[in-house]
Amino acid sequence: MMQSFVEILRRHAVDQPDREAFTFLSEDAEESRCTYGELDARARAIGTQLREGGTGHVLLLYAPGRHFVEAFFGCLYAGRVAVPVYPPDPINVERALTRLRHVLADARPSTIATTREVRELMVMFEDKVPELAPLEWAITDEAEPPGTRWSEPSESWDGVAMLQYTSGSTLSPRGVMLTHGNLLTNSAYIKEAFGHSTASQGVIWLPPYHDMGLIGGILQPVFSGFPCALMSPLDFLQRPIRWLRAVSRFRATTSGGPNFAYELCAKKIGRADCEGLDLSSWSVAFNGAEPINAATMERFVDVFGPLGFRAESFLPCYGLAESTLAVTCTPKSALPTVGTFDPHSLGLGKLREPSGEAPEVSRLVSCGRPPADHRVVIVDPETRLTCADRNVGEIWISGPSVAKGYWEKPAETQATFGASLADTGEGPFLRTGDLGAMLDGELYVSGRLKDVMIIHGRNYYPHDIEATVYTCHSELRPNCGVAFTVAGGDGERLVVVQEVRRLQDLNSNEVIMKIRGAVAQHHRVQVQSVVLLPPRALPKTSSGKVQRQLCRTLFLKGELDVVATWSLNQLAVS
Repeated sequence: MMQSFVEILRRHAVDQPDREAFTFLSEDAEESRCTYGELDARARAIGTQLREGGTGHVLLLYAPGRHFVEAFFGCLYAGRVAVPVYPPDPINVERALTRLRHVLADARPSTIATTREVRELMVMFEDKVPELAPLEWAITDEAEPPGTRWSEPSESWDGVAMLQYTSGSTLSPRGVMLTHGNLLTNSAYIKEAFGHSTASQGVIWLPPYHDMGLIGGILQPVFSGFPCALMSPLDFLQRPIRWLRAVSRFRATTSGGPNFAYELCAKKIGRADCEGLDLSSWSVAFNGAEPINAATMERFVDVFGPLGFRAESFLPCYGLAESTLAVTCTPKSALPTVGTFDPHSLGLGKLREPSGEAPEVSRLVSCGRPPADHRVVIVDPETRLTCADRNVGEIWISGPSVAKGYWEKPAETQATFGASLADTGEGPFLRTGDLGAMLDGELYVSGRLKDVMIIHGRNYYPHDIEATVYTCHSELRPNCGVAFTVAGGDGERLVVVQEVRRLQDLNSNEVIMKIRGAVAQHHRVQVQSVVLLPPRALPKTSSGKVQRQLCRTLFLKGELDVVATWSLNQLAVS
């Protein structure tokens, strides 16, 4: 059995050196291609450069693209622990530098690997990031061929390969220690679940610094031996049609992303943009990393079904960084299973079918089953007792994909990775912090434990209310709002914070009235405060997830960039 991705890439380089590994896209054009032989040669050059440059962790500071891919494998070839991070974003420099400082302080790398271009960019930030001063810099795009100086590292199955920093949607980012065994085990599961083979073709726009983009979009193609076209996430966000054009052009069989990506395509791509698109090759459209909305999938099929996309291509899945990537997946080529439940019962923690002609229902999408060598249990987070089927509780996981823990955080590692069941003592389990229930052997995810809102004795899931909000008026930006509660004299009070599309000619009163009415109608709960923000003002993680707790903190401090607010029947426009 192979012990690391070094062995896998080396095997490809020997057996099929001229086979294409990656194509790198820039906007609508092809930038470059890379064969297995070329990738192996660059990884050996960079690996030698890093090995001769010292020991310790290596911070990988690259824009998405060829240099990142080469350096990640080069770090593995050096036998050093990789710590992928993204360079400062010109749009959100301060946020990027804050995260970079956190990762530097936590991971304590000895070397920063990057390109000459990024190194020169970072000079202007050295006064704001003093942690950079003592570090060695490895300029990998200048790495020379090593000749005979490189030798394959001796890696163990349990050895740490990388620190995968969590996106920080609920807490400060933490470094998840992923071993070579974690990466190989999870890659094998994804290959089987997605039906990958050497005949597959990938197209990936996801950020390479996080689990779905790195492990699903870069390591998975190398593990399974199929070519993949990589594009920048910014190129996708600027023009979503670029993603679908790449799927059509490369006859991709595998591509995907979070729910918001499908929503963005369905809403933003016009009929004129679709001329010549053929999506009939797309057999695995994976959907995960955030709550999966059945209505979004239906809209996507309605818009792109005439271009060859099939509903059976959707493959809902569930995962998290602490379990490498994938935890459960639905069967390939099967229609997604959508459960229709009574919202009142769901608020009380049970999955029950609606009775009679219920005017409102809650729809949850099945995320499938775990692999045979993993276990998923639903547990009452207070009593640590296993929940019966249909009862909502915290999702706990055990198996070889579960990471080693958090880097240099023994107390947090024990609390998160060392859980045991109170009645049987079984363990250790990974506590995910996510809520869900099992039904007919399949997992239904309902929300985050720390985000769930309890109002008048009922549980409300913020993503449900957030979806109701952004779909209620055309002036609201999709997936750019949060719902949370604050303490009031008579209990918890619901607050909605939402970005608008534009400031010009905005009728704030009308928008706020629509939000209040939609939430009251669909969820039977009163909104106590509404805050409208300008575009791109909502706090988000580096992977694009909304930061509800940070937004709540800024709301309470009065530090949000406000366009209009409403509270207690009073409207104020700033």
